[in-house]
Amino acid sequence: MIPLIRRNLLMFFRDRAAVFFSLLAVLIIFALYLLFLGDNLRMGTLGEREGSRFLTDSWLIAGLLAAASITTTLGAFEIMVSDQSKLIIKDFASSPITPSKLTAGYLLSAFVVGLAMTLLTLLFGLLFIVVNGGNWLSLWRTLQVLGIIFLSVLTNTALVYFPISFIKSDNAFSTATSIIGTLTGFIAGIYLPIGVLPQIGQRFVMLFPISHSASLLRQIMMAEALDTVFQQASTDMQTEFMTFMGVQFNWEGTLISPWISILYLAGTALVFYLLSVWQFARRH
Repeated sequence: MIPLIRRNLLMFFRDRAAVFFSLLAVLIIFALYLLFLGDNLRMGTLGEREGSRFLTDSWLIAGLLAAASITTTLGAFEIMVSDQSKLIIKDFASSPITPSKLTAGYLLSAFVVGLAMTLLTLLFGLLFIVVNGGNWLSLWRTLQVLGIIFLSVLTNTALVYFPISFIKSDNAFSTATSIIGTLTGFIAGIYLPIGVLPQIGQRFVMLFPISHSASLLRQIMMAEALDTVFQQASTDMQTEFMTFMGVQFNWEGTLISPWISILYLAGTALVFYLLSVWQFARRH
């Protein structure tokens, strides 16, 4: 299984186009923020308050990390779809490797790709924040962010594998990645803050694990900036801002705690890994 993982990783990282397109949705979101969304968001919600740039930049980067954890993982599964469409999978079937190890090889290589690319996004995002006048994360908050990234990539690996395992052609895979890449910015609450949506739209967004990843990352990465921006404001005003921007979720008048979001991510990972096992058993 180790040679298969190494082979998948080498194929992915040697293909510069695959690496670029796995990050394309993240790059588009970042470009839109620089050109249009950033100033409108900052002036529309915070005005000229001290630390507003630090706050909105941290909000963006946290959303980008959530988006990267799914789009890069999805891009890594292109190798599996290509192997199926080119019937290379039959060559593996005639080799000593068992079907279970073959499936695990694709899953683990996609997880490694997603984790590596999301960590690269984190490094880029932190540099962007600091260059614009923000501060580095403390050691404790950095460890928290790394933990949420690990859990998010783990969840998205399982979440993405199940539907992608039904795809047999490169064209169908390209269509799926285009749709998912487009929806990611909306579900992560980057194109539009969740508070802009009607209540039914907010509930719909909260059903997706990526929105909980974004919420958890924002609570950590925006903590220092929130203290600066709202140091002379009431607690209710800060809470209203956090629910409007998707930093915290409000479900039927109850704020969802971070532990609920963490359990939701872990539960989603477990459910879709079990579905992947079922899909594996059904096919083999």
